[in-house]
Amino acid sequence: MMLILGTAITLAGACALFLAALGVWILPDALSRQHAATKAATLALTLICTGSACLMQHWGWSVRALLITLFLMASLPASSQMLARAAVVEQDGTL
Repeated sequence: MMLILGTAITLAGACALFLAALGVWILPDALSRQHAATKAATLALTLICTGSACLMQHWGWSVRALLITLFLMASLPASSQMLARAAVVEQDGTL
């Protein structure tokens, strides 16, 4: 049961990561690309870490996947904010 659940969650994460990459490639401006890169990639990597935690039999791997997820949740909003500010400064020339 855990094998099927872990595989399904990991595949959902891989599909979400593909859509995030597609959004970065297709979207027209920097702010739209930044949104695709941070929001969808955060969801995708969280799903991949959750799926891999379900697939691993040892609790140490689950702890590592949880730590990766927590680090992503803590760092990606800050980096997203910095990227958005840099894009606005580049467009307007002022903050």
